[in-house]
Amino acid sequence: MKSNFAVFRRELIQTLGGFLDPEEAEAEARCWFEEGLGLDRAWLAAHRDDVVSDEIISRVAAWMERRRTGEPWAYILGWKEFRGLRFQVNPAVLIPRPETELVLEAALACGREWGVARACDIGTGSGILGICLALETDWDILATDLSREALVVAQGNAGALSAKLAFAGGDLLAPVPDPLGLVVSNPPYVDPADRAELQRELTFEPQSALFAPEQGLALSTELLRQARVRQAAGCVIEIGSGQGPTLVERARDLGWAHAECRPDWAGHDRIVIVH
Repeated sequence: MKSNFAVFRRELIQTLGGFLDPEEAEAEARCWFEEGLGLDRAWLAAHRDDVVSDEIISRVAAWMERRRTGEPWAYILGWKEFRGLRFQVNPAVLIPRPETELVLEAALACGREWGVARACDIGTGSGILGICLALETDWDILATDLSREALVVAQGNAGALSAKLAFAGGDLLAPVPDPLGLVVSNPPYVDPADRAELQRELTFEPQSALFAPEQGLALSTELLRQARVRQAAGCVIEIGSGQGPTLVERARDLGWAHAECRPDWAGHDRIVIVH
């Protein structure tokens, strides 16, 4: 006898609970129904006793086979929401995190305060920062990445969202012409020594976009240095927990007149702002 949706949902949560904690399992099951199957809570409440079709059973079974290996749900689904927009993602790019919206908000505020007309998104990945800046300002935006595969994803997202910005391949600020304007970035900042302690889902994401030498500080430091030498209006950079004091000190040593670290919602270091 086939399951109804009430039983099917309960069994899905139980299966996900085999490798996720209970709250995560319930939240992810909701994503599977809402994002994957297009069935929201109201629909499920009204159709809880309906029999689940073979097609849905097969789709969910295929997702589960991939998810059990640790593959993130966003890669299985093929997109991730950021700032109310759908961004296509695949293993060539990092999955957007909610905390990066704090970086976007800081960049918007700083850029407007400093009166910039240009901004560059360095290491754009799926394009979330550069594309949102292009959609929410009239600035001239250039998004760059060292990965050609990432640029393909970002350009596809820009086209799908009708965002007008330019793209270039290259390392840090090398492909960006003067004047730089505002430098925005979510660079690799994870300490390679922490690799063994990270969630298994992170092994599916591009390692070159996660890890940086010198305890995760090397690329952020070099970006601050290059931006200072080339007289950028300022930088807004996402960083890792505990990295704020060191990067603020380095920024001051590099000659930035103002350097500060701002926390995320959990109180962890998240953004370094210099100008």
